[in-house]
Amino acid sequence: MTEDSRPASRSGLERLLGDRPGSLAIKLVLISLFVGFIMSVFGFDAADLVRGAVEAVRDMLRDGGAVFRQLGTYVLTGAAIVLPVWLILRLMQRR
Repeated sequence: MTEDSRPASRSGLERLLGDRPGSLAIKLVLISLFVGFIMSVFGFDAADLVRGAVEAVRDMLRDGGAVFRQLGTYVLTGAAIVLPVWLILRLMQRR
């Protein structure tokens, strides 16, 4: 293999982020816009999510057993969305 046909080496930042920083920033902004729109359609608000996280920490400090049940519910609810999306992305990546 000649030196001209070798792929260009990526910087440490590109290896860490997985892409060029500018390109990644644009992708993340577009994805955030899409997810924010979808969340607003279903009535979710970022402030509500933060408030819920703060309340979960308060509950954990006040009552440890109940918070584990609540966290388990959050994990199962999140997994109902995350796992199918992950599986679809994984299957599409194999093509």
